[in-house]
Amino acid sequence: MPFGHDMVHALATVVELVNTSPSTGGDEGLAGLTDLEALVESREVSGVGKLTARDLGQVRMVREAFHRVFTAPDQATAVRTLNALLAETRITPRLTEHDGHPLHVHYFAADSSLAEHLAADCGVALAHLLVEGEGERLRTCSAPDCSRVFVDESRNRSRVYCDSRTCGNRMHVAAYRARRRA
Repeated sequence: MPFGHDMVHALATVVELVNTSPSTGGDEGLAGLTDLEALVESREVSGVGKLTARDLGQVRMVREAFHRVFTAPDQATAVRTLNALLAETRITPRLTEHDGHPLHVHYFAADSSLAEHLAADCGVALAHLLVEGEGERLRTCSAPDCSRVFVDESRNRSRVYCDSRTCGNRMHVAAYRARRRA
């Protein structure tokens, strides 16, 4: 997918955010402020001040809305869900350079909360993906015991596992063992 740095970064951020949800089959990945701070640091989310319990609650709500976009049964549902989320933000596009990254666009207002920041930047990235007719790239892992989400960035749209080293490898080994027994 020929997307710029900001688009790729926002898509990776939304995937990491959604995969902290118990809805993806794991434990609560945002159990407290330290988890939220770790996410902000690992994803290099800029312009974030002191985080509070309110931020944590708001980010969890945004996370669940993004999860509904990934798991929507059709594009129309994904679009409605994403539009509802974007309607709650004050989108204010501006060009910026920071932290050694090339010129890119931020979509959140300068005084936004973390939740609004994520909803705007990640929501616009997902919107561009849908507009480009690439909504089928929003996937849920095909491993039977995994519900994590990912964006299929493969050229031929053939990726089916959230991580080839874990789920993919486990499923390939299981298939190999099944063939050997047959």
